[in-house]
Amino acid sequence: MYHGVRQTASGAIYRLGLALLDRENPLKVLRRSDEWVFGPQESYEKEGDVRDIVFSCGWVLDEKAEKIRMYYGAADTCIAFATASLKEVLDYILSCPSPEAP
Repeated sequence: MYHGVRQTASGAIYRLGLALLDRENPLKVLRRSDEWVFGPQESYEKEGDVRDIVFSCGWVLDEKAEKIRMYYGAADTCIAFATASLKEVLDYILSCPSPEAP
């Protein structure tokens, strides 16, 4: 999971995307989401010191529950918490295209 910036007419929007890296060679990208998977929606993500920003501060895998638990910054004002199904995240990233060879 990584964050990126999209420039819009009203300023920058920070959003999160996904990439699946090779375990043996993490420089090799196996899959990458074409679209962002998490973006500012709630008022505390859209309004604050810096508007329209979410950025991952790290995530942990709850293996027993098969959930990803992500801590993230919102509008440079607070830290928030989100969860996702590990199966849904893996299914999604595995459905994304492989990057083209150079």
